[in-house]
Amino acid sequence: MVAAFDGGRLTLDGGVLLLAAAERQLGICDRLAALISDPRDPSRVVHSLADILRARILAIACGYEDAGDLDHLRRDPGFKLVCGRLPDPGRDLCSQPTMSRWENAPSLREVIRLTWAMVDLYCASYPRPPAAVTLDIDDTADVVHGRQQLSLFNAHYDERCFLPIHVYDTATSRPVMVLLRPGKTPSGQEIRSHLRRLVRQLRRHWPNTHITLRGDGHYGRRYRPDLAKAQNTRRHRQG
Repeated sequence: MVAAFDGGRLTLDGGVLLLAAAERQLGICDRLAALISDPRDPSRVVHSLADILRARILAIACGYEDAGDLDHLRRDPGFKLVCGRLPDPGRDLCSQPTMSRWENAPSLREVIRLTWAMVDLYCASYPRPPAAVTLDIDDTADVVHGRQQLSLFNAHYDERCFLPIHVYDTATSRPVMVLLRPGKTPSGQEIRSHLRRLVRQLRRHWPNTHITLRGDGHYGRRYRPDLAKAQNTRRHRQG
């Protein structure tokens, strides 16, 4: 019996190859990269924007939440392979500083376009417009550690968090839209604005589809500007 440890460079995330195959088939990263302006000199680009997004998205899907994880994943043979590079002699993927710069690079207008691109991908998952769809809308606490911008303390979850809104297709469990937002309960006005934009985008693909929106009670409350103004005045006096 011989025990050896010369297996070469191995990956602990073999499933990333399957994820990458699904991503390539859908064309998610290429579609998103086309919506973000890239001011770099093309002749000097080492890491394409699509590969930067691909490495980050697949890392998150494999459980690596922080961009700092790319400092060691950039040499991982599995991640290099899915980004079109040879595991051993190929150039390493981008590092954490490059990843962090691109996470903060898109403008607000580009972020909005990225959101609608994901809605377009959802609509394209149907070979033809469905007669009817039911969409579930809900918010989920995304707990943060520290004082990141727009993170707030939410008394319901007893945590400092973001409170992103998720919309899913109930029949297929497919994600329709995800909005990162502050850790406060959305108001009636905010909910109405998000849903109006979502339905408008869906109607561009499905003009005759019957759309049912389903959510918790606070997604159906009326927006009362007089009450909101009174509450803000009371908070100011108490403060």
